[in-house]
Amino acid sequence: MHDQRDQDLGDGKPEHRRADPPAQATAGITDAATETDAVVFVCATCGVPLTGPLTRLPVVPVAPYYAWWDADEPGPSPATVPSGRYAIETEPYGAPLVVAEAPGPVMPRRGTKSNVHGQPLASQGPRSNIVINPGDARGLELQHASAACCGATPDGGMNQLCACGTLVATLCSDCCLPYELHLSAGHVRAVRP
Repeated sequence: MHDQRDQDLGDGKPEHRRADPPAQATAGITDAATETDAVVFVCATCGVPLTGPLTRLPVVPVAPYYAWWDADEPGPSPATVPSGRYAIETEPYGAPLVVAEAPGPVMPRRGTKSNVHGQPLASQGPRSNIVINPGDARGLELQHASAACCGATPDGGMNQLCACGTLVATLCSDCCLPYELHLSAGHVRAVRP
């Protein structure tokens, strides 16, 4: 039986850079990794569960090193977030990509990217995404994938549909990128299991 107290995880609107996740993104959720602190993320439109119970990490982990160019078969890197856990992304992630003032990573855990004119790009996508292990997602369907050799990229924005037809997440699964799923804070909500 689910406790019906929902957790507001932010509206995904850009805000000033912070070291910690926005207060509205963490209301009522602690950093302790126990079952009593676990939440299930559900579609904000239809309420269907999109994950099993997950416990919060204090920060998004550093993506594991993966020599994708030496892999026998192309495929996703090891997952950034361990199974059964989640973290809040405090930096902009995904589309839109805009011309940056100076070269740098286009988004967290990602290298540089330039437009056709050689100008560096940076994400102005939403903040406060919930980053999970893609293997912890339930019932999502890939709607589209930005051009990549063997998986999805976040460059085209949200690419994962709930069964009700609502875009709810962005999968990053190309072999040369971090393997992670970003649930949109504006399209999902957390409930206690």
